[in-house]
Amino acid sequence: MRLRNIIIVTVIVPLFLILLVFSLVAIKSLEDNVRSKLQSEVQIITHTIGASLGYALAQDTPDSLQESLHSAFSFHRIYGAYVFDTEGRKIYGLGLGEELFTPEDIRQVAKNGESTGAYRQQDRWNYYSVLTPLNTPGGETRGVLQVNRLNTGVESYAGFISIVAVVVFAIGAAGIVLTIWWGFRRYIERPLNRLLGVMERVEKGDRGYRAPIRGPEEYRQLSQALNGMLDAMAEKDADIEARQQKEIELEKRLRKSKKLAELGVLAAGVAHEIGAPLTVINGQAQRLARHESLGDSERAKLTRIRNEVDRIVVIVRHLMELGRQHNVDKEACRLSDIIVTAQELLEDELASRQAHLELDLGEPEAVLMANAQQLTQVVTNLLHNALQATPHGRIRLRARCHDGELHVTVEDDGPGIDDADKNRVFDPFFTTKPVGQGSGLGLSVVHRIVNDHGGSIGVFDSELGGAGFDLTLPLENGPQQEIGAQ
Repeated sequence: MRLRNIIIVTVIVPLFLILLVFSLVAIKSLEDNVRSKLQSEVQIITHTIGASLGYALAQDTPDSLQESLHSAFSFHRIYGAYVFDTEGRKIYGLGLGEELFTPEDIRQVAKNGESTGAYRQQDRWNYYSVLTPLNTPGGETRGVLQVNRLNTGVESYAGFISIVAVVVFAIGAAGIVLTIWWGFRRYIERPLNRLLGVMERVEKGDRGYRAPIRGPEEYRQLSQALNGMLDAMAEKDADIEARQQKEIELEKRLRKSKKLAELGVLAAGVAHEIGAPLTVINGQAQRLARHESLGDSERAKLTRIRNEVDRIVVIVRHLMELGRQHNVDKEACRLSDIIVTAQELLEDELASRQAHLELDLGEPEAVLMANAQQLTQVVTNLLHNALQATPHGRIRLRARCHDGELHVTVEDDGPGIDDADKNRVFDPFFTTKPVGQGSGLGLSVVHRIVNDHGGSIGVFDSELGGAGFDLTLPLENGPQQEIGAQ
């Protein structure tokens, strides 16, 4: 059952029933009081003129009898007065209602010596008539007096008034119920339906919808509370989603780290076995190059052998780095110092390629607990890749601190990385460079170093048009204060 119907059935209807019963009882009491007053008045009038009429009958003086009956009409609304003998025969009378009682009724009153009264109707007129015995001063009953009084408007229409009162009450009650129903629908049900509509829209997925703040103060407060609850739920959902995303990223990092560790162990074993033969090959090529009998062609070939051996040595060193168990020795270091060191290492390459490097390190200067040498290797590797992707182009390095983390992005305006290759750029031996220009281990080493520092790294499409790398590392508040105090 709806709330408005419950209120009408349990509150309004019982209240109206109580009022109806009270009104009917009041009308009935009023009617009884009016009739009781009428009866008392008629009995008083009858008693008053009865004494003089009894004396007139005892003296047998018709003039006194007529005078006493005429005096009865001086009272309000007395319409008939009659004197009968003990046998019910009229002696004298005036007015209306002579035949309201039968001779038998009159003889019974004369015999019993007690008054009687009744409501009687004659010729569409309503009367209250009283029969009272007329006694002589000696106590002998010589006749019966009949006095007729016409009912007043209230007396005549008491029943009609009751019916009209009930009808008016019913109409008024219906009007009040309809008014209450309309007011409930407009000021209670509609605002509640608006709030319910907000909840339904939110339930269906429209999490950004909010209740309008309008209406009575109570509904405004309820709307504000509902909106506050929805905002809190949205914040919680966003927090849960962010945590889930972080957990997903962490799981990806763990899988990749595990994969790199397994590959690193395998690669380290292979590198250890390759190291000794490479040293022999490099030494023998260097010794052969010293012979004076060799021509320029042979010397060039030996030089190429040595260069390729050096390239293999670099690859072996990277493989050894992947498979090694790393205990990062951290210390407080400034990001700006790391960037300056990386610039110095790439100074010649930056100049030869005529690339433009933009630096935006933000304020205040970022300080973190890390291995400065390893992070320098990370930044150097990322800048070196950007230089190779965009010679004579534009490179941008930006850094910002947010929520206890350092975010560093390195972007270029080169050709970028295909979407199909973005999930593989950190895999060992994967490279988009031409054969002979890359080992495919540089970004794997970068990923391993960042992971060892408790951070993360990802790739995205840069606004500059090329590739972008997003590096995130945890900050340490304590060391920042110590360095700032130095």
